[in-house]
Amino acid sequence: MRIALMVEGETEKVFLPYLRGFLEPRLPGKMPRIEVFRYDGRIPKEGQLKGVVRRLLRDPKRPADAVIALTDVYTGTRDFTDAADAKAKMRAWVGDEPRFFPHAAQYDFEAWLLPYWPAIKQLSGSSRPAIQGPPEQVNHDQPPAYRLKEIFRQGSKGRHYVKTRDAARILREDLTVAIQACPELKAMVNTILEQCGGEIIP
Repeated sequence: MRIALMVEGETEKVFLPYLRGFLEPRLPGKMPRIEVFRYDGRIPKEGQLKGVVRRLLRDPKRPADAVIALTDVYTGTRDFTDAADAKAKMRAWVGDEPRFFPHAAQYDFEAWLLPYWPAIKQLSGSSRPAIQGPPEQVNHDQPPAYRLKEIFRQGSKGRHYVKTRDAARILREDLTVAIQACPELKAMVNTILEQCGGEIIP
């Protein structure tokens, strides 16, 4: 199976190796070929998204069996109110295409790092207590990426949060931790597992 995965920014570099590492033992002999299509800033929207999805599914040389679009809810705009709204709008933009699967990181990719608070404290030198509540409920007013930047800036290590460096170090922990704490991440992982005939995560 070939899956086209549309992502934003540096997500490909920092997340995909760990996603593949999580999937491989759960899909023996059925691991999909995940081809990443990266968009700086944000993935396309409205008619442009529909056109991209159609091209990926109808590519005469390498057609995708499924297209997954992963967007942040926080894109620097107020296009989406939450993950459910983002997924509903992407679905409406693409239309009736059962091979298209919209997903959203609520509110940005860094929400999926918050469950690894001990690793964050160690890397930043921060003594701050863990952010309370579900990681994906952090909102537009102070999205997770901004909180991590502040924690690193104020920590004793005296260095800035760099997504490609620090997120990768945090994700060296078991990805199961984030999957169980973050329903939107679990939903995306389960989409891949289900499409490939694997056992979904309850």
